[in-house]
Amino acid sequence: MSWTNFKDLKVWQKSMTLVNEVYSIVKFLPKEETYALSDQMRRSAVSIPSNIAEGRGRQTTREFSQFLYIARGSLYELETQLLIAVQQKYVSEEQIKNVLDMINEIEKMISKLTLNLKP
Repeated sequence: MSWTNFKDLKVWQKSMTLVNEVYSIVKFLPKEETYALSDQMRRSAVSIPSNIAEGRGRQTTREFSQFLYIARGSLYELETQLLIAVQQKYVSEEQIKNVLDMINEIEKMISKLTLNLKP
């Protein structure tokens, strides 16, 4: 695999778009969630492209794979937090549908990239 810049990876680009979407959604959460669920959702979202970028900067494909696994874990964390926000009636399923679709797409991209890194 050629070692291009992390910013050239489509999965990183999509993850950055996801971050922007999550930042828009947390604005709908009540103020009492500012340091709880809102903060967790932003951290999970930011963790995804951050780990992709950090992994890309590592020396080996094995290390890169490990950071992709961490990014995928953050995706699942974010999905769970979004579902909690729906259960608490802070947002509707319709409001998060696009984000859940993005999560699903990014998860597939990470899985495919991880498979391509295996020897």
